[in-house]
Amino acid sequence: MKQLEQIQLGNKTLKNKMAMAPMTRSRADENGIVSDLTVLYYAQRASAGLIISEGINISEQALGSPYTPGIYIQEQIEAWKKVTQAVHEKGGVIYAQLWHTGRVGHSSVRNGALPVAPSAIAIQGQKHFTGTGMEDYETPRALETEEVKQIVQDYKQAALNAIEAGFDGVELHAAFGYLPNQFLAESSNHRTDEYGGNIENQNRFVLEVMQEITDAIGADKAGIKLSPTIPYNNIIHNQPTEQFSALIEGLNKLPLAYIQLMNPLFPIDELTHYPQDVIETFGKLSTHKVIANGGYNKESGEAELEKGIAEMISYGTLFLANPDLPKRFELNAELNEADKATMYGGGEKGYTDYPFLS
Repeated sequence: MKQLEQIQLGNKTLKNKMAMAPMTRSRADENGIVSDLTVLYYAQRASAGLIISEGINISEQALGSPYTPGIYIQEQIEAWKKVTQAVHEKGGVIYAQLWHTGRVGHSSVRNGALPVAPSAIAIQGQKHFTGTGMEDYETPRALETEEVKQIVQDYKQAALNAIEAGFDGVELHAAFGYLPNQFLAESSNHRTDEYGGNIENQNRFVLEVMQEITDAIGADKAGIKLSPTIPYNNIIHNQPTEQFSALIEGLNKLPLAYIQLMNPLFPIDELTHYPQDVIETFGKLSTHKVIANGGYNKESGEAELEKGIAEMISYGTLFLANPDLPKRFELNAELNEADKATMYGGGEKGYTDYPFLS
């Protein structure tokens, strides 16, 4: 079974080709500090070839949702050290996913400050989870050019902080409608400066961030997550094939560990200009290892690896509910079902209490 074979990722030999996908679990405290429960949660899942952490806010400005962790103050860094040490003691490898939510947030979570974005365009037709329930999205404040350049530096510092915290590498969350994805999309980026107006300018922010990260932490320690065909959070690309082809060409010039590509996850039948097969269309353009993400099970993950484009498969909900997922795949054992009611927030229930195989 290909998924259970070892693979080299940078200077690390991974025990299998199964990655634990990043999943927001909303179990940090109000200061963005993770607890001993989070230490246990990740240590339980250290049999994954690679763990990619939940999204970690790179700065106070990056915060969008309550009880999500940060990595911009020393107390947060110290708390993450316990996580990485526990994973390493179990023989695991763990990357930190670096997160700036941009307009996917609410002022009630941000001490009254409006979310920021490439342009002052609100998300329509969705609501956002806050500490007081679901709220309509607000119109974000458009970032000044110099503020954009500062956020690039914030990502660099967060990457350095992640290495200090013991992470083996970092992943830029440039998918699912968060800030980097907002720069990439015409539906959220109406800028007229160097960060908008054409494909080259829309891609500039992501490429600058990845350049700074790789310069700061070294080769083969940084990955990126992209979602070329996901319309969630009002993200629509006019020329997805041309744009992401150009972006991947730019990423090929950097010493990355991998790119993680998300499948559509949502119906895109009405978006007739969107490619139907993300891995086939974009994965084959990458000179870096490709991790395929989104909706896979044991059989479809194995079939994706057999095609020869993706070299790893990342699983979200399956790893959430099955801390020993590789062993279950190996033995063809029954899988635990995820409890959707406990995915976000709370304590050990639905977090660290999923049973292992006896």
